[in-house]
Formats: sequence, structure tokens, C-alpha cells
Amino acid sequence: MAAKLISTGIRHTTLPENYVRPLSNRPCLSDVSPLKDFPIIDLSSTDRSRLVQQIHQACSRFGFFQVINHRVSKDTIDGMVSVANEFFSMSMEEKMKLYSDDPTKTTRLSTSFNVKKEEVNNWRDYLRLHCYPISKYVHEWPSNPPSFK
Repeated sequence: MAAKLISTGIRHTTLPENYVRPLSNRPCLSDVSPLKDFPIIDLSSTDRSRLVQQIHQACSRFGFFQVINHRVSKDTIDGMVSVANEFFSMSMEEKMKLYSDDPTKTTRLSTSFNVKKEEVNNWRDYLRLHCYPISKYVHEWPSNPPSFK
């Protein structure tokens, strides 16, 4: 299964076939218009029902949104990025301890949502960690890199 992961450290000179989507499944960029009203959600608002409505509208219409005024400090964000870089820089052997192609697992390293069913994989690896409530899931989290916990 390590062959499915991108973060193996192998430098690819060509795109592996299992990552190439057929032309019929690729987005047609000439059909895409510029986004004029990108959804931005301001979490400093005290009107909770309005926030919920804005998030619902953004998800329904666009499928995504940008969050501002979330009060997550730059140090916290930098720390998360640092730990993620440490994790994905670990040896393949260490990372494979967390690999799973079971989409129901709450903690797993994978490359696609359902590796067994997908014909074309996504060009990414991810570490899935459920976090809420943290007391229910933190014991599943990896112990490496040491700065993870």
C-alpha cells in the first residue's frame, strides 16, 4: 500500500497512471467564470443564527468558504504546520503504521477517500484525525513525531 502514498520521498518524473483522470472527468476551465462573491464568514459576529445561515448558504452554493477573525493565533497555526511537516517527513515505515484504506477509521493515513473503489486517486496524502470530543479520540492519535501530542 505504500505505493499508493505520495509522501514516499520518490521524485516522480512522470505522473503515475493511477492519478490521471480521463479527459471526460476533468474540469473544463473555459466553462468556469470568475468568482465575484467569494463567501467569507466572519466569526467575530455575535449573531449566531446569522453565522449558521451564512455557513449553510456558502456550503450549499459554493461548497467552501473562507473564515476570518477565527482567533486561532499565528503561533498555533505555525505549530500545526510544523507538526504536519514533521509527520510527513517521517520514514515510510513509521507512517505506514497509520495507513488504512478503510474509510470508516477515525484515525488513518491515506491518499484517497476510498482507495479500494476509486479508479483514479487524488494527488495528496492526508492524516485523518477525529477531534471531537477530544477525549474520545486522542488515544488513537499517533505518538510520532513526539511533538504531535
